[in-house]
Amino acid sequence: MRLEARRRLAYNRSHDPRRPDADRIRRPPPLHGIHPRPMSRRKPKSPRPAGAAGTRALITRLAREHLRPYWRRIALAIGAMIVTAAATAANAWLMQPVLDDVFLKRDETMLLLVPAAVLAIAAANGFATYAERVLMERLGTRVVADLQHRMYQRLMAADLAFFHRTGSGRLIARFTYDVQLVRKSAAAAITSLAKESLTVIFLVGLMFWQDWLLAIIAFVVFPVAILPIAKLGRRMRKVSDRAQDQIGRLTGILEETFLGARHVKAYGMEGYETRRMGVTVEEIYRLTGKAERIRAASSPIMEALGGVAVGLVIFYGGSQVVAGETTPGAFFSFVTALLMAYRPAKTLANLNANLQEGLAAAHRVFELVDLPATITDRPDAKPLPQVIGGPVKGEIRFEDARFGYGADGAPALDGLDLVVPAGKRVALVGASGAGKSTVINLIPRFYDLDGGRLTIDGADVRAVTLASLRASIALVSQEVTLFNDSVAANIAYGRPDATREDIEAAARDAAAHDFIMALPKGYDTPVGEHGSSLSGGQRQRISIARAMLKNAPILLLDEATSALDTESERAVQDALTRLMAGRTVVVVAHRLSTVVDADLICVMDRGRVIEQGSHAELIAQGGAYARLHALQFADQSEAPVGHIDVEDAADVAAPAVRKG
Repeated sequence: MRLEARRRLAYNRSHDPRRPDADRIRRPPPLHGIHPRPMSRRKPKSPRPAGAAGTRALITRLAREHLRPYWRRIALAIGAMIVTAAATAANAWLMQPVLDDVFLKRDETMLLLVPAAVLAIAAANGFATYAERVLMERLGTRVVADLQHRMYQRLMAADLAFFHRTGSGRLIARFTYDVQLVRKSAAAAITSLAKESLTVIFLVGLMFWQDWLLAIIAFVVFPVAILPIAKLGRRMRKVSDRAQDQIGRLTGILEETFLGARHVKAYGMEGYETRRMGVTVEEIYRLTGKAERIRAASSPIMEALGGVAVGLVIFYGGSQVVAGETTPGAFFSFVTALLMAYRPAKTLANLNANLQEGLAAAHRVFELVDLPATITDRPDAKPLPQVIGGPVKGEIRFEDARFGYGADGAPALDGLDLVVPAGKRVALVGASGAGKSTVINLIPRFYDLDGGRLTIDGADVRAVTLASLRASIALVSQEVTLFNDSVAANIAYGRPDATREDIEAAARDAAAHDFIMALPKGYDTPVGEHGSSLSGGQRQRISIARAMLKNAPILLLDEATSALDTESERAVQDALTRLMAGRTVVVVAHRLSTVVDADLICVMDRGRVIEQGSHAELIAQGGAYARLHALQFADQSEAPVGHIDVEDAADVAAPAVRKG
């Protein structure tokens, strides 16, 4: 339903009649009940701070955290910019001796000196420009790298709930598009405020030195441009922020369709996904065009004011030349300086629009950098073995545990009391939504309880360090995660210092060694993105080998054998039996073969344990578990023991379980 709602919203936005290009966009017809709805004519307000205070705060933070550490590099770049600005002013000043001494006075000495001066100025300007560009490019790249490091470090410390509620496409956009906008903005700000400002200062200083009254006449019109340019900057901030949101959406669509290409083709949804992609692309096109129009709007303002300034200078300065109060060389030198000052002045006029675009991206980046983490170590947290006074045995105890995934959602655990004895295997069965996977997620503190206690060997999990807690736990889940690396690296993911012998031993125990050796490069074979080069059963066995190599005292199996065929399951069950010996094991049951041999079976419903005991004991009680068992074995000829799905049967029998 959420995906359908997002698609409907994207379609409605693309059909907004207020869009100037609405009639020119070729839109797909509605699919699967998606119909356009009238949109409010009220313009959406940007949630980003667009005022001066927000701008100053962001600039100050960028300068303090990402520019100040490299002040020496910036100082060298500014030094090079000073040379460039002085060279520009010197070229304008040379117009006076060229006209007065070379052309009018026909001075042969100046005929040699002026070209030599031009060559010297050009050489200095060339070297300074090279140094400035190299230094600024390295600075910009360094800022991008620092931001990416900080964002990734923060994400690695973020709560699991954050990843569940945040689209990966939007996060990827932060690391790619947003940081590049920040880089562009930071480089433009430094270059404009230093190089272009210095160039204007040198040229204006030359103009005032030549004729202060004429200089005042030339620049009296430019303050008029401040108000409209500031307004353009605010509009650019809003439009850029919306465009960046759409780019994050685009990245998310790409990731979804690329990873789900098999299902897209299986359901014949190529056309639908293409049109869904087209809606977002058209929105990005519209917002990008709008941003370019806003950015370009400063040009006619500066062109008009520049024309007025040059016209006034020619009228007043020309009259002085005609009256003999100044020389043609001095006048043309002044005009040259004025025309040279126009380009950097125009760049400074565009600075606000470019800066606001980058600050919108910086705001999004800093949102991620400042992401708070709620699952953290307490100030007085200690390693788990130190708290319990010895090695971890693995007794897990839930006492009146309460937990919900959302403030408005139904509780996943509602006063759960559960004891998992040390060294025993406990299976959790029940209908979907009964709270089984929630128990698995709470033990390593992927989430924290809303109420009650969770202890391991008597120690509250919130009183021990996360590193020591998770070092004592190995997890094998239904959703296998493999990284685009070698088979050996994926097995050793929890123990990067493991030897090849340790890795191969773990693979043998997981019944994975034979198929690994049959791969093109054996243990050095890349598994592909998300393990795409392996079958589902092969991926699962590598995941089990990873848990075996970790050798943790607590083992969590979240439907760990669900992706295996009968033959593979038998081999892996033997390996799991060896692995589980002497360890505390919590199993979320999916197949009956995982359940019947457990030391303790807990039937869960609505976040509580309603029945527990061994398989034989529960059958003898004739309660909820016995009804589930009878339902599963209703037709043994069609349902072999190795393929009976406990959870599916529990879903069917849930009403009976709850009545019992």
